[in-house]
Formats: sequence, structure tokens, C-alpha cells
Amino acid sequence: MKRPQLVPPCPGWKEDLPGPNESPVVIPALGFDTPNHQDDVFLELPRASALIRGLIIWFAPVMSTLLIASSWLVLSVEQTLKFEIWLVFISTMLVGIWSLWFCVKIDIAPPRDLPLRFNRARQRLYAYNFKHRWWNPFERWQVVPVAYDWSQVRAERWSRRHATAQGGIIFQCGVELSIVKPGTNQVIDRFRLTAMGADAHAWAYVCTYMQQGPDALPPPGPPWDHNDVLWCNVAMLLAPKVKWPADMDLESRTAP
Repeated sequence: MKRPQLVPPCPGWKEDLPGPNESPVVIPALGFDTPNHQDDVFLELPRASALIRGLIIWFAPVMSTLLIASSWLVLSVEQTLKFEIWLVFISTMLVGIWSLWFCVKIDIAPPRDLPLRFNRARQRLYAYNFKHRWWNPFERWQVVPVAYDWSQVRAERWSRRHATAQGGIIFQCGVELSIVKPGTNQVIDRFRLTAMGADAHAWAYVCTYMQQGPDALPPPGPPWDHNDVLWCNVAMLLAPKVKWPADMDLESRTAP
């Protein structure tokens, strides 16, 4: 039975994929995705913060209506309310406010895209990561771009099952990119490559590009501008545009 090589393995670990300089064992493919950019110098892949973006924000009006309705109901009854009723009311209000702000922020705070850049000329990876804690929508969520040597990058395939309140099962899978301390298997950073997408085939695509260049890959589809969003998607229109730090942007797009 195979065991994880990295310390610690990613949550839901299933297998370690070939190393950054090893030959891929599956066909390179991106599924329904297409690169934002691909040439001899760098490859940029898109990453969505969620599978479906722009729906959760519409729960905000529902939460607002429920809050107003519950407040009106409590204030309209006799003023000699029992302590237990006030406790339930206050608890409901706090949960409602948290839910209201969460529904808005989880849809509009993440950038319109979370691209990954693989610079073949420099043998470097640049990640436009977004850091947040879903249970605390009141703190500042922010973009944290990072850069690492290609030799430090490892990939792990994961899958997880979650039970729903209705008794159903939600299945998720993907590939996690892990950054190791040079010369060790100790993980110092992690972020995803795919989620419910091309899985290990996307990692094979990246490795093939970094090892052999774009000519070894099938011609990509038309490039996509991650700042160009549909006019009807309110959440994406309100979301911040992708803006790399100037020095990292220049370095990640050019040869030494």
C-alpha cells in the first residue's frame, strides 16, 4: 500500500503524483479549462474561488427579510417577554447578521480569478492566492501572492466525502500543490491546482510545459481575460480585479 511521501500529507490524500522533473503518467489535459496565457516563457492557468460564483449573494436579501420579520414579530407582541424568548431572539439576530455578511462577502471578496503562473525560463511558480477563514467574515480577507522554485513543487491527488444535513453525500476531488523545504519532504506551503476539474491530467499538462515547452502540448483554446466577466453576474462585477504586485508581475512574465 502506498504511503504519503510529504510531511504532512494533504487532507484527503489519495496519491502522490510524479515529481516536477519526472515524466507524467497520464495524458496532459486541462478539461474544459483553457490557459489565460501560454508561450515559450510562461504559462498562466485560471483558478476559480468556487465552482459557481454569483449565487450565494442572492441569499443576502432573504436573510435581511428574515431579520426584519423576526424583529417586527418580537416587537409587536407583549413587552413582558420571558428571558428565554429574548435569548432565542438575540441568538437568531446574531446568526442572521453573520449569515447576511457571509453571503455577501464570500461572493464578492475573492478576486475574479486566482491565476497560477509557471515561468519556464526562470523555472519558477507564481501563485495569486487568496487567504480567508470562512467562519469569520468580519476580518480582512486578502490576496497573498507567493513565488517558489519549480524544484520545490510537489503535487498530491485528494478526494473527500462530506455528509449533508439531509443525509446525502457530497464528493470532492482535486490536486493540491505542496511546496517543500529544499532537500526535504517537509511541506511549508499548500494551495490547490484543481478542484473538481482535470485532476492529475492538469498536473501532467503543467509538467509537460515546464519540461518540454508549449510545442509538446496540444494547441490551447483562445486565451481568456480573467477580468472580463458577465454583466449579469453582480458578485463578479463587485469582486476585485486581478492585480499582481508590479515587481512579481514583471518577473513572472519575463525571462531572466
